[in-house]
Amino acid sequence: MITINSIKKTNRAITFAAIGTLGLLSTLGHAATYELDSKHTAVRFFVDHFGTTTNAGGFYNLSGTLEYAPKEKKGFVGITIPMGSLSTGIKAFDGHLKSADFFNVKEHPTAYFKSTKWEFEGDKVKAVKGDLTLLGQTHPITLTATKFNCYDSPLLKAEACGGDFETTIDRTKWGINTFTDGGMMKDIKLVVQVEGSKKADLK
Repeated sequence: MITINSIKKTNRAITFAAIGTLGLLSTLGHAATYELDSKHTAVRFFVDHFGTTTNAGGFYNLSGTLEYAPKEKKGFVGITIPMGSLSTGIKAFDGHLKSADFFNVKEHPTAYFKSTKWEFEGDKVKAVKGDLTLLGQTHPITLTATKFNCYDSPLLKAEACGGDFETTIDRTKWGINTFTDGGMMKDIKLVVQVEGSKKADLK
């Protein structure tokens, strides 16, 4: 039976599919294009637990595109994050985090990051600004680069580029409010690791 809710879910899925294919493409000229390697690309999260230990986990099997034009000091990265890949190493905890209390993976199976601006300090990547879409909501974030480099991969027989980035987000901005007053801080540290191999030069 077709219901209003089912129509809304279908429309939302179509919208996110469009973001995942067309919306993550940039219009950079004269930039090398790199396909992200899922083995070297991940998003890990860390959140304080009652001021004692740190709960940690990650999202894996990410896909996307990296574009880099160092001479022009420009770049682009678009990342698709399958939320069902969430893993903390504890199955019961994974299940709770995937539930409607937190990431609501059933209703929102995919998250996206799309960069809007790359900042450089000299010839080094300093930060990447962009939009994070999570639980159907999109908000700007800034990823601070801890390192970024390119090299000739002997295994891939191609140039590879990538780096590590960090940021801290307020999870309540995306509607994740569970336990904010019960020992789990609202601030989440994200460590984003990306690496891709060169595909082609955009003309």
